[in-house]
This record gives sequence, C-alpha cells and structure tokens, in this order.
Amino acid sequence: MKDIKKIVLTGGPCAGKTTALVRIIEHFSSLGYKVFTIPEVPTLYSLAGWNYLTPNKNLYYEGERAILKTQLVLEDTFMQMAEVCKKPTLIVCDRGTLDISAYMTPEMWEEITAKENTNTSELRSRYDAVLHLVSAADGAEQYYTVATNSTRYEQVNEEGLRIARELDKKVIKAWTGHPHLRVINNHDDFDKKLNRVIKEISHVLGLPQPIEEERKYIVELSGEVPDCIESEITQTYLVAEPGCEIRLRRRGWHGKYVNVHTTKKHTESNEILETERQVSNNLYESLLQQADPYRQPIRKLRKSFIWKGQYFELDNYLEPVSNLMILETKGVAAKESVKFPPFIKVLEDITGNDKYYNYNLALRK
Repeated sequence: MKDIKKIVLTGGPCAGKTTALVRIIEHFSSLGYKVFTIPEVPTLYSLAGWNYLTPNKNLYYEGERAILKTQLVLEDTFMQMAEVCKKPTLIVCDRGTLDISAYMTPEMWEEITAKENTNTSELRSRYDAVLHLVSAADGAEQYYTVATNSTRYEQVNEEGLRIARELDKKVIKAWTGHPHLRVINNHDDFDKKLNRVIKEISHVLGLPQPIEEERKYIVELSGEVPDCIESEITQTYLVAEPGCEIRLRRRGWHGKYVNVHTTKKHTESNEILETERQVSNNLYESLLQQADPYRQPIRKLRKSFIWKGQYFELDNYLEPVSNLMILETKGVAAKESVKFPPFIKVLEDITGNDKYYNYNLALRK
C-alpha cells in the first residue's frame, strides 16, 4: 500500500481545530507531503439548514445518519485520490465517524451504524491516529468564543461553558479504545498547543522526535476522580537488540481490549524513533512467546482525566510493584505550571528518574 496516513483532528467546541488545520497544511506540505483535509461534515449540514437540536426526532435521526453516510463517502473518496498521488499523503479529517456517536444515545448509534453495515470497532480502525484538542471552555475560558463558528450552539456564558466541557469529555469517551488517541492540552501560549499537534502527527508519520520527558509524580489519591476514563493495562517487554525497546501492551475498558506493539529506537542525534501498530488477539498471544525473560509483566489500573485544560494519567500499580501510584502529565510544557487537582497529593517529583521507568520497574529482582 502507498505511504498514506489518515488522522482525525477532533475536540470540544472552540478547541482550535481550524487554526491547527492551517498549520498542518503549511508544515507538512513544506516537507513534501500531499495534504488532504476533509471538512467537518456536521457543520456542512448545519449550514445547509439542519439543526441537531431540532425537536423533530425523525429529522434528527435522518440527519445524523446522513452525516455518517457523507463522512464515510468523503473519506473513501479522498483515500482513492491518495492512492494515485506520487507523494506521501496525509489525510486530515476535521472530526471523524465516532464524533457523531457523542451526540446520540448508544442505542441510536448502534442502529444507525448497523444500517450502514458497520460498527464502532470497524469505524475506529479506519484511522491511524486521533488527536483530541481540549476545548477552551476547560482551562482557557478567557479564549472561548463562538465567533469562529456561526453554527456553534454553546454560547459564551456559564451554561454554554458547562455544555462545551461535557461535549469535550463525550468526544474523548467516544474515541477511547483507539491505540493512538492523544489529548492535546490547553496552554497559555496557543502556539504550544499547535506545536504539540505537529509533533504528534510527525510521530505518526515516523519522523524522528526530540527526546522529551513527561513530568511524573508519586502521589496519593484523597478523593474520587471526576469524569475519568478507567482502564486496566498489562505491559510486557519483548526481547530486543541493544538501544531498542519493544513493548506489548493490552489495555481494556469494560471487557473490550486493544493490543498495541510499540518499538522505540534511540538515534545518535538524541532523538527517538517510535513506531506502533495495533495487533490482533491471536498475534498478541503469539508475541508473548518473545517476552524478555529478565522482566516481568507490569499490571496497573489507569484513570485518565482532564483538569483545568490539562490531561493526566493516574496509574495505580498492581504488579510487579504495589503501593505505588504515579501521576503523569501529558503535553504540559517544560516551563508551564502543572495544575494539580485537589484530590491529588504530590509526594515526590520523579521526572527523569529512571528508577521509575516502566522498563526498569519490570526488572526481575
């Protein structure tokens, strides 16, 4: 197959997708890629006169089904064009098929997808990556506006901000289970948010990236984590050549599992080349035969959540270590302050402390 990557750029209301698309086109076109951008289909229907807030249930249903059908046709059409391009091609979808599910009940979604002879699992697998830009309504309220989208119904008031935050979390939940879902934080400097988008797409394209440490902390949990996504993770390290790390991860939500094979190679120029691919259950079981005999599998429970525009992963380790809880930031810039939630008590900053790298925690004693 030709060198084609298809990603989804998604997020809550006023997340910066429009500006990000301009930056993506400019950056990757300059690197020799042909960049196709698929427009936001729900907006096309809203501009044409359809309204997802309509009280007419039949009109709402037919509109949502039409949006899914149009999304699929557009994606398939652009994929056909990409196949005949002579350049490596990047297809960027301004929202994807699973965004549609965030605006209806699970029962309606199952019915609509069945009529289109598809399902959530098949739709999720259509994309190489999903980048979720957090809504400005969560942590960057001063930048929230409806001026950039005339069809936006979440107005600039407390109720509008609340609705925007809820939609933001519903969209993340809809895409949970994709092996390359990345949540892009809000920052005081919007350019940092855009730079993170470029970095994540470069990762998907297999371009070497500077080595950067995410900030990590040993913490205690003193209350419930609101609006979090809980998952169970089993991580097994495979035999690899020196300077290379191969990880096999199984992550589960409510009895559904996704398996990802990741390879990390460090280059001489202090960069890292990381590739990852989703693998079937059968291949997962087969690859376990290549487990590193000097390392044990890691088991942990993860709570993923957004707090004041910043994305966190809270891991509670079960094996081979226990009584260890590590909070990791995702995409918080080096000189940016971490907005710790009140239910988290920080015990120790372990950023850059290789003792707490998963690769080393797995070592057999």
